[in-house]
Amino acid sequence: MGDPAQDLLKKVMKNSKGAGIGLEWCRCGHRAIMFNRIGGVGDEIYREGLHFRMPWFQYPIVYDIRARPTRSSRPRVAKICRWVNIGLRVLSRPDPNKLQKIYRTLGLNWEERVLPSICNEVLKGVVAKFNASQLITQQLAFSPQYSAAVEAKQVAAQEAQRATFYVEKAIQQRQEKIVQAEGEAQAAKLLGESMKSDPGFLKLRKIRAAQKIAKVMSSGSSNRVFLPSDGLMLNIADTDYLDIWTVRRPKDVASKESIRQFSFQQNIFGRILGKFFVVCCSALNLKCF
Repeated sequence: MGDPAQDLLKKVMKNSKGAGIGLEWCRCGHRAIMFNRIGGVGDEIYREGLHFRMPWFQYPIVYDIRARPTRSSRPRVAKICRWVNIGLRVLSRPDPNKLQKIYRTLGLNWEERVLPSICNEVLKGVVAKFNASQLITQQLAFSPQYSAAVEAKQVAAQEAQRATFYVEKAIQQRQEKIVQAEGEAQAAKLLGESMKSDPGFLKLRKIRAAQKIAKVMSSGSSNRVFLPSDGLMLNIADTDYLDIWTVRRPKDVASKESIRQFSFQQNIFGRILGKFFVVCCSALNLKCF
């Protein structure tokens, strides 16, 4: 409803007393109670809007229920007997459900009767606990219980994050062990298949191991080291060392001719490797006996 309509409604309410009709307008942010000349203050609380009343017999009592500031500024005595000018600002509003009691006990100017005495007593009690310098530096303080509760909450949050980290770490370690075990199992399976399909694979592994041992023994010291050839697995020129066929004899051999042919090939291969390792040992300052 616009401003012209409100003005017209107010004029109608003012001029309606002669006709025996009473209209009252309660503005936004206000509450009203009705006073009866016979029964006194009524129990009903009127909200914003247009309300009816009986002229002369009833009249409204309107309260502003919005929060309003009240300032109190007076000199006070600090703990060391020094005068301190301090101000207090209070936001207050009446309880809409207790307007009848407020009107009966305090009236319309309830702020002037209640707030000054309360503000003065609060200022006296608080200012007397501090020095003049503390009033400037310690503007904000919490109770020990509140500070302990905040600290406990922070500690609990940190403990929860730490527990979550430990759980995730354990899951990652378990997954790593599973992957490592699967890799080792797959490697063992492939190694077994290689040894089964080709007996020379085991020889190659022994040769590589001998190379690593020779490299370790030759590095870090200029002194010559004398070791038996069996210890370094350098006796690859021996017939017993190279003849893996006699150790792992296949079951499906049909004739002795194939066995002799295979042994001959193995002996030739062993001699070639033996000469190669003799040259390597001479270069690494090792002597085999």
